[in-house]
Amino acid sequence: MEDHYRKVLDAVDVETFFVCQDENEGKALALKLLESFGLKDADIVFIQHQGPGARVRARGYIFRPGDHYGWLEGGERNG
Repeated sequence: MEDHYRKVLDAVDVETFFVCQDENEGKALALKLLESFGLKDADIVFIQHQGPGARVRARGYIFRPGDHYGWLEGGERNG
């Protein structure tokens, strides 16, 4: 795991507006975007198609509950 991911408490949220046909296309675009960031474990938190596209909030998980949290390694808790 890369060092910058070890500092994330649990997940990374991204909110944006995609120009797309419908919610399914917006969902696919959001998940593909998070995957391009290296976040393969992702969920759609919110999606709403309106006008020319969809407003989407997606969450890419670094740590899920019960995982070994990277920010606890070596006793380092702050920065």
